[in-house]
Amino acid sequence: MIEKIRNMMADHQPDAITKQGKYAVLLPLVRVSGAIHILYEVRSHRVSQPGETSFPGGALETGETFEEAALRETEEELVLDRGKITVLGEMDYIVKQNHIIKCFVGWLPEVDADRLEPNEEVEAVFTIPLAYFLTTEPKYYETRLKMERDADFPVELISGGQKYKWRNVTQQIPFYHLSDHYLWGYTAHLTHRFSELIKNEANKAD
Repeated sequence: MIEKIRNMMADHQPDAITKQGKYAVLLPLVRVSGAIHILYEVRSHRVSQPGETSFPGGALETGETFEEAALRETEEELVLDRGKITVLGEMDYIVKQNHIIKCFVGWLPEVDADRLEPNEEVEAVFTIPLAYFLTTEPKYYETRLKMERDADFPVELISGGQKYKWRNVTQQIPFYHLSDHYLWGYTAHLTHRFSELIKNEANKAD
């Protein structure tokens, strides 16, 4: 039996135990008037969370890797050729109980943001200079998620029963206070982390 278990574990690819949706996004870098900008989308009313700012991306399709999904979604949403996207690498990702979001940094040197004609999922696109995020910190606000259980939850089967102390979850949600656009939540988290990586690398050079 131990040998069977050993062989099983040798072939097993670890994954999350919980049923998590898998999503991938691309953080697109473009050149605007000689400076590097980050490109964002405004979600249209044809998709969930209309009016929100996001990166190109979406759920993985069967057999796709995270990177393939990010590229496919960017190609579809921005209506551009995949060959115009150079993936510079994968950065840190977001893990929640019901989803994983992986983020890839893409360089789009031939793309003019003003000439993009995105598909129906995208209301508009806009860019913000990368330099802005290297000198501006987001403001984090705190939210609390309270644990609630169904009426038929078997509390008698756990230590402490009705008096069991459930742990509530506190989240820190970042906001960038832009004048013309919303930038908060996961997109702001990924933006902030990207700026931190650049600043950390600059500090190493010093």
